[in-house]
Amino acid sequence: MARNNSKKSAKGSTGQNRNLTEEFIKKYSAKAGVTATDSGLYFRIIEDADGAKPSEFDTVKIHQRILLADGSVIDDTYRKGLPEEFALAEGIEGLQEGLQLMSKGARYEFVIPPDLAWGRKGNGGKIGPNAVMQMDVRLVDFF
Repeated sequence: MARNNSKKSAKGSTGQNRNLTEEFIKKYSAKAGVTATDSGLYFRIIEDADGAKPSEFDTVKIHQRILLADGSVIDDTYRKGLPEEFALAEGIEGLQEGLQLMSKGARYEFVIPPDLAWGRKGNGGKIGPNAVMQMDVRLVDFF
């Protein structure tokens, strides 16, 4: 019987993603300048800014580059040249928490574990189950 060696989609399986996530977070958390919150969100400040920070009730306008642990790019508004705008309460839990740490103009790198992102089910598209997300985010504005 021939083995099926077809390449799997980028989203991966539950077990593969769990192992990749654990490995990725372990390496990332050891980097200089990385901070972890009580919830398990990891972040590094790329460019800091002073001023007010958004609340959970605000609408935010951000640039973002979203990658999976294997380096797959999920979205890149920097490249598109158009920031994304959404009610902060509509974002995944880790992004909601992270954006509330930032002032307008700041740029942070977040590593969002699955339990603060799409969890055990994934999003049914490019982000599989138990997938960690790495995000490069600039807070353009909030209101």
